[in-house]
Amino acid sequence: MKTQEQWIELKNNLNIESRAYINGEYSSAKSGQTLEVINPATDEKLTNIARCQDEDVDLAVAYARQAFQSGQWSESAPSHRKAILIQFADLIDQHREELALLETLDTGKPIAHSYSTDIPGAASAIRWYAEAIDKVYGEVAPTEKDVHAFISHQPIGVVAAVVPWNFPLWLACWKLGPALAAGNSVILKPSEKSSLTAIYLGQLAEQAGLPNGVFQVITGFGHEAGDALAKHDDVDCIAFTGSTRIAGQLMVRSGETNLKRVFAEAGGKNANIVFEDCDDLDRAAKQTAAGCFYNQGEVCVAATRLLVHESIKDVFIDKVISAAQSFMPKDPMDTSSSMGALIDQDHKSKVLEYIELGQSEGAVLRCGGNVEGQGAFVEPTILDNVDNKMRVAQEEIFGPVLCVIPFTDEAHAIAIANDSKYGLGAALWSSNINRVHRVAKQLQAGSVWVNNYNEGDMTVPFGGFKMSGNGRDKSLHAIEKFTETKTTWIRLHP
Repeated sequence: MKTQEQWIELKNNLNIESRAYINGEYSSAKSGQTLEVINPATDEKLTNIARCQDEDVDLAVAYARQAFQSGQWSESAPSHRKAILIQFADLIDQHREELALLETLDTGKPIAHSYSTDIPGAASAIRWYAEAIDKVYGEVAPTEKDVHAFISHQPIGVVAAVVPWNFPLWLACWKLGPALAAGNSVILKPSEKSSLTAIYLGQLAEQAGLPNGVFQVITGFGHEAGDALAKHDDVDCIAFTGSTRIAGQLMVRSGETNLKRVFAEAGGKNANIVFEDCDDLDRAAKQTAAGCFYNQGEVCVAATRLLVHESIKDVFIDKVISAAQSFMPKDPMDTSSSMGALIDQDHKSKVLEYIELGQSEGAVLRCGGNVEGQGAFVEPTILDNVDNKMRVAQEEIFGPVLCVIPFTDEAHAIAIANDSKYGLGAALWSSNINRVHRVAKQLQAGSVWVNNYNEGDMTVPFGGFKMSGNGRDKSLHAIEKFTETKTTWIRLHP
């Protein structure tokens, strides 16, 4: 990886594309309006991106529909789509440095993370689905003697992928991979706070050979461009990752219009349970800190509620405080940085308000808090003796704030963990195999980790229970979300 000085040199020579990508070309918004892009680590202006609105969305949807109906992509041979998507993934890898730098400048995350994890993860997601294209089969139903009934899967049509600002390219590719693999036309709507890598992706899609209109990027505000996609009668599906509030709004828009599918991965307030029979508290403490503070805590599945048995709480919290020191904020362009800036100053203010709120409700601040000066930096923060009824335990803060909640026994821990409107992820630490299975079965979460936090790969689905959403990213299950299931029933006559 480059040194900090080399990254800065690359930044100084970087030509940032800021226009939307529609029908194979970069273009400004029809209105000519733009949005300012600010580097959250330095508060400097990076560029102005296109502020797309209804007329831009109408144009993109029309091109997407035209491309879909032409069959150039939707009806092409699986081997053809596979070859192009593999080339697409290869191009992401080849442009890893530029994409990593754009991600860090745009979001404030450490360059070491963008380069080592986010961009390779994005390429890996596209490549995994490319490889899966010709390995997904239909079915033949077990019917009566003179009937042949088969079940096939067809691409759903025009898909709008609406993605957040915490892992902009990586989460985009979790949607793009299965949607494109299935043969759909996809319009990517990145967050207005993190659009630069999505825009860059346009030129790579063209180089890879994706036909015009099959992949497009619409930039702008969620309440303008995003809402225009949500209410559009010619959009067949919305794949969304973001807040629970916006997920609900998208479902309302679907109900008001054409009943488009809405697959949402929404918020989380995830429980990380440490039992007294955990046999490696040091490892558990390190993963607890990483689970909460990685990516500045801006992770939907972050381990933000630490449930720890009362008999080991004080000892364990001391270990977590020690582990948290490795996440002290630094300049994200410093290759040794493991925590950068939050997405913007407004979000920093929101996180600091929650920290004050927690203390006013009776929680004890053990470490962390504000970072004075330039940039949207907040230190890893631990609030001890939190009651699960407090707002800091019930509401998603989406920042580096860990809420410590003591429990008395197994049933108490399960009750606290499930006492949430969310159900995205959960973890438990125990050396008792019976307890592991008992507790894992009862936790209301889409992902449950045992003696680790947030491990996984592309082979397993990711999504939530309850108000954490209804979709699933990753694995073959995601491809199903972007297809229509068709039954063909044939009566055989002699």
